[in-house]
Amino acid sequence: MPVSERQLAAFADKHAWRIPFDTSPRHLAGPGDARHVTHGLAAAGWTRTSDPLSAEIVLRSPDYRHSLQFDPQSATSAWWRLRAEPTGTEPGWYAEFGELVPAEILGSLTDALVSPPPTLSAAPLNTLEDAGWLIDGRGSAFSDPPGCTVERRTEQGDATVPWGVSASVSWHVEAHDPEHSSRGPRLWHAWFDGHTPTHLVHAFVTTLADSAPLQRGMYDRTAHHGVVQKPSPLTPEQVVEAHTARLTGIRRQAHLARRRRPEAVTPPVKESTTRSTARR
Repeated sequence: MPVSERQLAAFADKHAWRIPFDTSPRHLAGPGDARHVTHGLAAAGWTRTSDPLSAEIVLRSPDYRHSLQFDPQSATSAWWRLRAEPTGTEPGWYAEFGELVPAEILGSLTDALVSPPPTLSAAPLNTLEDAGWLIDGRGSAFSDPPGCTVERRTEQGDATVPWGVSASVSWHVEAHDPEHSSRGPRLWHAWFDGHTPTHLVHAFVTTLADSAPLQRGMYDRTAHHGVVQKPSPLTPEQVVEAHTARLTGIRRQAHLARRRRPEAVTPPVKESTTRSTARR
């Protein structure tokens, strides 16, 4: 079912009284509003299959291939888990994200998932280098300002594969306390297994590296006290209008994507409750 008028009204009510603040860098902005993710998937036709009275949310795609689990009571550091079941021509894959990952960054990935995939996708490390991140020779990128790393690893943990060589690699993203000279305490993580489509990883890191600030309310939780916040030129009404316009675009893109993806996965008999252990 699409996002209902009642759900949109609840989003608008929450943001109507909040004075938005430009918050940067993005990796320290904090989780924001999870509905950037869940409303986007609902607009694309995903449905909730978990207990409506539970804090845990499980959304499943119309073709039953993909599922997203949000568990704020998780016993591990992974609050978000995204899965794809294998098909006759494509492998399954798995990605997970920590509590403080900004919802807008995760939402850029789920937007890419429900849209028609691009013919070509840029290499994530090339995108980060273009954004001013420092790239080392082992397949790691370091943010500027500091505090976030993106690492490319082979399935065996060797990150020495040359950039131009096609290989099945996993991607690890971590935000750390920027006040430490070396890697400080981890604030949040993202992990993509070796079968995660590259264009999804690219969507995630492109939004992560964007220098534009994210919008947060005055008392919203951030990932670190060193985050920079300034009054935003946007009004609360404009924030809500942008959210509604995005949902309209997602519905259109998801419709096009479904027309190009005729193959479906057999619906599961019972919703799985198995929890994957966090990789980091």
